[in-house]
Amino acid sequence: MIDIVDSSTRSRMMASIKSKNTKPELLIRSLLHKRGFRFRLHVKDLPGKPDIVLPKYNAVIFVHGCFWHGHKNCHLFKLPGTRTEFWQAKILKNQVNDAKSIKLLLNNWRVCIVWGCSLRGAKKDLNKVINSISEWLLSTESFIEIT
Repeated sequence: MIDIVDSSTRSRMMASIKSKNTKPELLIRSLLHKRGFRFRLHVKDLPGKPDIVLPKYNAVIFVHGCFWHGHKNCHLFKLPGTRTEFWQAKILKNQVNDAKSIKLLLNNWRVCIVWGCSLRGAKKDLNKVINSISEWLLSTESFIEIT
């Protein structure tokens, strides 16, 4: 597959992608806030700097982009046709870091992963997503993954 833009344009485009305060993250925060949940953002002293931290519920939420975190069997994830080895290594590193952070967090925190595909595309059902998160927060389950 040949890229439709030159390499400097592609580099600029990829560099402009945000790592926090993304649209999916803002959406989850808004929906949680409307339901009365209060939280902190991007707590630096926790492994993986979770996107949302709910100390009252001893819970953290990561909002993962399907591409950057290599969501398997997802309609939104496709490995680029150019520089494939670079992207495989980068995504694998992200996955290893995610697994390490989750393992460390599960010693003292409850962890929720919300995948981007649950918030957009063919699977979009925002009520189902926020209901799942709300129910999980009020439960004693230590881990949930929403796809």
